[in-house]
Amino acid sequence: MTNEYTAVVKQEGDWWVGWIEELPGVNCQERTYEELKRTLEVTLKEALEFNRQDARAAAGERIQGRKNRSMKRNELL
Repeated sequence: MTNEYTAVVKQEGDWWVGWIEELPGVNCQERTYEELKRTLEVTLKEALEFNRQDARAAAGERIQGRKNRSMKRNELL
């Protein structure tokens, strides 16, 4: 299973700003486009991991059929 996310990126003055449409709260600001791409990727991974841990904690012992699956890494932008 591969997930794809949509990054919205724009330049505002001397700054590059961007966010991930599908995940509220994943937004970043950097001086260069390349830095912004890296920061968005790291922030997205952190948000997904936090959400995963939060969901597992909420489910407690009731989790059934959980399997670790490897995902193909997609370029963010």
